[in-house]
Amino acid sequence: MTGPGRREESPGLHGERTLLAWIRTAAALAAGGLVAAGAAGRHLGHGGAAIPFVLAALCGAILLARTGVRHRRVHRALRDGLSLDDQADALLAWFGALAVAAGAVAFVLTS
Repeated sequence: MTGPGRREESPGLHGERTLLAWIRTAAALAAGGLVAAGAAGRHLGHGGAAIPFVLAALCGAILLARTGVRHRRVHRALRDGLSLDDQADALLAWFGALAVAAGAVAFVLTS
């Protein structure tokens, strides 16, 4: 028996598309942060300029580790007709992107 707001049909591919988008975001932050940290460290000769990029890579790694949990939550919410609360993941992705921007500005200003 279904109540208001509940659907009988399958949720479709929304969850898979969301999962793939989060994986791409996390992988880009993790890999891009590590590559940029290495380049900043080699080019400038000190590790201080690499810190924002390392933070971005850390944010990406945490997001990547959380993808399984997030995927199950998305499927459950779509199946049950509930709303999602992924504010923590969005803030982590935002902080990672902000770290990349700060690192790029620091890299340009110090080189």
